Amino acid sequence: MITTNVGARRLGRPVRGLDAWDVTSLDATGKPTIEVTATPCRHGPPLSRPIVGHVIGFAMRWHGQGDGVVWVSGDTVLYNGVRQVVDRFDVDVAILHLGDVQFPITGPVRYSMTARDAVELCGELRPRVAIPVHYEGWSHFREGRDAIEREIGSAPSELRDVSG
Repeated sequence: MITTNVGARRLGRPVRGLDAWDVTSLDATGKPTIEVTATPCRHGPPLSRPIVGHVIGFAMRWHGQGDGVVWVSGDTVLYNGVRQVVDRFDVDVAILHLGDVQFPITGPVRYSMTARDAVELCGELRPRVAIPVHYEGWSHFREGRDAIEREIGSAPSELRDVSG
């Protein structure tokens, strides 16, 4: 397995790198302990990691949380690794990195999910709330707010933009 701990080495102490499905806890006096599980993530097509680097998603839960985990997809395409989240967690809130990232040099190859991918994934996850993020502000985003809202608007209520 390729480790995401390269990020921890690059950032230095006290950063702790996690590989997919590693679990750690965040503790602070007087606060609930947050259990963090790293989830699979791939920022591009198979074999692109040497070019685009390591990425990871996170599922977070804490005592008294209620209806499921808060899951941050990470900057990923939709692939079988991401779909494993469906089998391992009940997701209450899904924070999904979208934008249909593409680069002229690689043509139609995608480096992040599209709104259509998000709708499909939410049909499997069934989160109470889904929040699309990370789709504006860079020239390599091919799908901005308008395109995402159109796709989400034509989808069932599984995906709602509550980010304002």
